[in-house]
Amino acid sequence: MFRFLSLVVLLGAIVGSVWFYRDYSERHAQAPPYRTEHVKRGDLLITVGATGTIEPEEVVDVGAQVMGRIKELGKDPRGKTDPAYANKSVDYGSPVEKGMVLAQIDPAIYNAQHDQAKAALAQAEANVAQMQARVLQTEAEWQRAQRLKNLKIPSRSPTGSAAANESLPIVGISDADYILAQANAETAKADLEAAQATVLQQKATLLLAETNLGYTTIFSPIAGTIIDRRVNIGQTVVSSLNAPSLFLLARDLRRMQVWAAVNEADIAKIRPGTKVHFRVDAFPDDTFHGTVVQIRLNASMTQNVVIYTVVIGVDNSDLKLLPYLTADVKFEVDERKNVLLVPNSAFRFRPAADQILGGAPQHREEGPDASEDQPGKNNADGKSSDSAGRLWQIDPESSKLTAIEVRKGLSDGSFTEVISDKVHEGDTIVVGEQKQVASSEVNNPFAPPKFRGSRPSTKNAN
Repeated sequence: MFRFLSLVVLLGAIVGSVWFYRDYSERHAQAPPYRTEHVKRGDLLITVGATGTIEPEEVVDVGAQVMGRIKELGKDPRGKTDPAYANKSVDYGSPVEKGMVLAQIDPAIYNAQHDQAKAALAQAEANVAQMQARVLQTEAEWQRAQRLKNLKIPSRSPTGSAAANESLPIVGISDADYILAQANAETAKADLEAAQATVLQQKATLLLAETNLGYTTIFSPIAGTIIDRRVNIGQTVVSSLNAPSLFLLARDLRRMQVWAAVNEADIAKIRPGTKVHFRVDAFPDDTFHGTVVQIRLNASMTQNVVIYTVVIGVDNSDLKLLPYLTADVKFEVDERKNVLLVPNSAFRFRPAADQILGGAPQHREEGPDASEDQPGKNNADGKSSDSAGRLWQIDPESSKLTAIEVRKGLSDGSFTEVISDKVHEGDTIVVGEQKQVASSEVNNPFAPPKFRGSRPSTKNAN
């Protein structure tokens, strides 16, 4: 009985092995010689690629206009509502309010200069009062001199003769004293004007001192977010020709921009208002959208290639995008809706003469733009430039290939728009050939896949 069961099991294993081997051989022997795809209908989006950097829409660089040592930093406004930030200074990422204190430079020197200017102004004002009194005094003396000048008293001369009735008049002031009084009056007026000018000068000096003293307190010019803090307590800032940068503020991180570097060959295809989509490595599964708002004309040259900066406006209401991320940008320069599409590899496939029904086709006279190796091109204005192309189908009766002449429209690099009444949605076209690869190894169908040979039995070839 045991031998009988063993024999049955052995016969079953042999029959199953033979069936499996025949099925395996038939499936591999009947493998189609060509790789095919179906013509499909869909939308085609033509894009221009570029690399960009995400930038805040408006950035303010806050600097110092006076030199000195940083005495303290402003308080983080989040400390008013969040105990975690209580008594903490502003730092990276801190929100700031317009007019709040960001930093305080030691004001000791500027306080002394202010007090000195204030005292100098008081002295100048006192000098004006003194000069005003001097003007009054000299003016009175000048008026007295004028009255004495006109005063003449007749008298007899001690040496004169009474009989001759000769006499010399007596004057009230000499000519020298008269001229001196006039000069003193004019000088006093000039001194008063000089003193008044000195007051104006000292007021300007005091205003300068007050301004410098005010500059020791660094205020936030806008409401925004600190994206860079470049100063620490105790650090000395020196203001020379260029104001030292202390803080970098972004006004509103909910509005961002992408600064994309566009090649000169593609810049003519882009216009303000062009739609854009892009990705960043920080969020590889997300696609972000924006619109071109500016094309800057100050181009730069990199490795003998002219590069233009294109500014793209982006809505960042969810605050997902961070400043200075690198963006892979695609400008949507053209679009086709509901058109026939075929893979670009279908135009690159060229069968041998013995594979074509009726022999090799006649060669067509084509220009450079009509080459079968080139998909449909785009002009500089973004419009399509149709060119001739050829697709191949398998004849069901002979298994040979037949050619279909088509016109190629736009291409996105993977698929090409087909313009022809000979091609319809769902048609099968050849995109490549299945080439058999000879192998000296013996493939055992019963062995695990990893032991059936180090090379696959077939490979795809365009």
